[in-house]
Amino acid sequence: QVQLVESGGGLVQAGGSLRLSCAASGRTFSYYAMGWFRQAPGKEREFVAAISWGGRSTLYADSVKGRFTISRDNAKNTVYLQMNSLKPEDTAVYYCAAGPYISDYASYNYWGQGTQVTVSS
Repeated sequence: QVQLVESGGGLVQAGGSLRLSCAASGRTFSYYAMGWFRQAPGKEREFVAAISWGGRSTLYADSVKGRFTISRDNAKNTVYLQMNSLKPEDTAVYYCAAGPYISDYASYNYWGQGTQVTVSS
């Protein structure tokens, strides 16, 4: 069974920073794209960022470009999301996911349990 476990969420004031981590276990993810998604109350889950298996290709939602950075360390089977200049509208549950095709969000078939990020004004 593949397991993805997020950590690093919490409460932060607007303008602050957080770094989320997602650790994979049970299977190798050396050739899997990994991504971050988020869901706020009453809203659909939305794409945030993704990174290819080699780390040389990344994708970002327009709402987070210039503020968030995704990276991965395959030796540790871990993906990170560095979030800077946080805004109240970034408040959501953040989910880590993995799949074979970076640009095909429907292919992300493995999901973590989510971690809450709350940004206060």
